[in-house]
Parts: sequence; C-alpha cells; structure tokens
Amino acid sequence: MVERHVLVAPPGAGRLDRWLAEVLPISRSRIQELVRLGRVTVDGRSCKASLSLEGDEQVVVEVPPPPPSELVRDAIPVPILHMDEDLLVVDKPAGLVVHPAKGHDRGTLVNALLHHLDEAGGDPSRPGVVHRLDKGTSGVMVVARTPRAMERLAADFASHDLDRRYLALVKGKMPAPAGVVRARLGRHPTDRKRFAVVQAGGKEAVTRWAVRGEARLPVPGARDGGVLSLVECRLETGRTHQVRVHMAHLGHPVLCDPLYRSNGLPPPALRPLLEPIDHQLLHAWHLSIRHPITGAWLSFTVPPPADFRAVLAACDLEVPRAPGRDLAARDIVPPSVLDDSEAR
Repeated sequence: MVERHVLVAPPGAGRLDRWLAEVLPISRSRIQELVRLGRVTVDGRSCKASLSLEGDEQVVVEVPPPPPSELVRDAIPVPILHMDEDLLVVDKPAGLVVHPAKGHDRGTLVNALLHHLDEAGGDPSRPGVVHRLDKGTSGVMVVARTPRAMERLAADFASHDLDRRYLALVKGKMPAPAGVVRARLGRHPTDRKRFAVVQAGGKEAVTRWAVRGEARLPVPGARDGGVLSLVECRLETGRTHQVRVHMAHLGHPVLCDPLYRSNGLPPPALRPLLEPIDHQLLHAWHLSIRHPITGAWLSFTVPPPADFRAVLAACDLEVPRAPGRDLAARDIVPPSVLDDSEAR
C-alpha cells in the first residue's frame, strides 16, 4: 500500500529534499530517490530535489511499499524499558551502531530489534528509527513500531516537542554553574567524520547545560589539568554530535571522546579505569515524549553504564536523581514529568 503524505511548506522551508527529510521519517537519500521516480510533486508538478521552497507550496510525497527486507536479525541483548503496540523504548549500549549502513550491515540496534519491527514503516534500511545516538553514546532511545507512530514521533522530534537530557563528564572547570550554547554546526572543513561550529551555513544548534558535580584530581605538572565536571545537557535541537561539539567549543571536551579529545593526560588515578574505554563518556540519560497515539507523556530516566559509573565513583561524583528543573522547558514538558517520583 502506498503511503501518501500531503504537506504545506512553511515560510523559508528551503531546499525540498532537506526539508522533507527533517519533517518525514524518511532519509534524505530516499527522498531524492522518490523525486527521481516522480513520487514527489510541488503544487501538482514534478520537481527537482534541489528546489527551493518559499512557503505555502503544497508538497505531496508518495512512498511505495518497501521490498521484502534483506535485514538479518541478530541476537544482541538490548534492555527494553517500555514496549506497546506502537513503540519501543530501549537503553542503547555504548558501542552499538543504531542502523545498518555501509560497513555495518550486521550487529546494529535495528538488527537486534528486527523481530519487533515487522510493521514499523519508514526507510526500509532503518525501520522504526526516529532519532539516533552516536555509536559510542549510550542511553534512552525510542523506536517506532507502526507507520502512524513513526510519522507522529518524527514530527515531534522535528519540532523539538519533547525533553531529552544527556550526562557528560567533561574536562576542566566550566565557566559558570549553567549556561547555553547557541552555535551553528556543519561538517568539519578537513575531516568529514567530524562536525564543527561554523559561522555561515550549517544548522542551528542550541544546548542548555548545568554543572551537576565537580572533581579535582591531581595531575603532575598541570595547575588545572585534574578538574572534571559532570554536566547535564538539554538539547533544544538534535544535531549530529551536538553535545560533543558544543562542549569542545567551550574548551571542555567530553572525556574519552575519540573525535573531539583534547591534549593532555588524564589524572593518574583514573588511567586504569579509562584505558579500556574507547568511547565518549556521554549518556542519553532522560527522555520525555508524548505517546504518538494516546498523547500521554512517557518519561524515562536511566543511569549511565557501568564503566561510566565507575569513573564517576572514582571522582566521588554521583548521578543526579532526576532531571534538573533549572533546565526544564515549561512550555513543552509538564512539571509532573520532572517530579522525583518519575525518575526510573
């Protein structure tokens, strides 16, 4: 059965394929393919993927049913926090890629959950995927199980009508108890694996942050090299590597980050704990979303994985009991979501 999406472009929507990939649960490459197949029209006419939308155009996207899936189910244990007919909420382990891609056709989160995603819809190469976490980032993720849930969850993520918090252990003493980073992100000019703060182009990115703990461990020959800060971050946008790039931009990269690491040795007391860790100490700690069908709020808060907690314990730092009210978006999340009783 063909899925038919009828949308009206907002003012300044910009390039057609980019806008559609932001508002629909379909990848940009898939949108471009649908355009080539004549499955996308603007005001009733065929178009190019690069068409610039000014606003008020009617855009129709027809998505044919996917071919039989060639994805392979893998027996990978993934903690399931919640499951109903419409969605799954999982605690993604660090080191697990979210969906198959070039070089990762097996051993991904989608492969692990495939038996729950028979009717998920969306891109056939990544069924159910509404948002992503980096391979090295652990924590809460929601996965759609039906096309209707996929469409509504994707719309909420596109409009940021949700609350998501991260915990990051970063190097150095933060410049204030709390703050906000408003810095556009784009591809790094020389390293395509990395992103960077850019002055022109890129995408808007906003991260609110607050310090939840600070540790000072001695480092020989370094006056301030042994300070580590536990930072809670709330994303107002959801860009690739956003927390990692914004913290590095402030001069406080996430500890153990293989892409955005800074120079200097870690405190000697932590080296035995840090040597086996090959990923950033960044955890998607809390997620509050509206259920795509019932509209009821769902709230999940999960502690960091064991290696992250061991480093915190060595620093005499504690995981906060619940998301901080000082970072709450009151126009998005009802206060009850942030009650201590809601922490799980």
